[in-house]
Amino acid sequence: MNFQYIEALQLLERTPDTLTQLLSGLPLEWLRCNEGNESWNSLEVVAHLIECEKKNWIPRIQSILSSHENQDFPPFDRYSHLGKEMELDSLLQKFKEKRQESLLTLNTIVKQDSDFERTGIHPEFGSVTLRQLLSTWVVHDLTHLNQITRVLAKRYQEDVGPWKAYLSILK
Repeated sequence: MNFQYIEALQLLERTPDTLTQLLSGLPLEWLRCNEGNESWNSLEVVAHLIECEKKNWIPRIQSILSSHENQDFPPFDRYSHLGKEMELDSLLQKFKEKRQESLLTLNTIVKQDSDFERTGIHPEFGSVTLRQLLSTWVVHDLTHLNQITRVLAKRYQEDVGPWKAYLSILK
């Protein structure tokens, strides 16, 4: 197992600034591009991350660390952000604020190493540990950072010409 709490925090702390550096100042054409069908654009991804901060990570962690182990997780609608007004600067600021709140809460409620082995009940996966949930939170951030960079890269997919063969992000 590779999970280290401090390392997880370091990655989680960086996501808001990484998104701000990547997306701030880009024209709407870049921010609204997606991969077609029902895929999300960059604005929708940031809005989704905000919803995760509000209704997913900390509520589930609190459920695991409550006095009643193996509680069912509170429900979370992964698509609740869709159809709402989205302006990049306010989304990025809100995400940064919510993430800071989440990490402060996390550092307050995780008390000892044995907490990482406590469990809660996911509606689809069944029993999961706090270690697994925190690891998932980190990889979830990385997944969406990857998604955003992939979507942005694909905007120039037809413009790179023969170099497409060397650009794995376009495959």
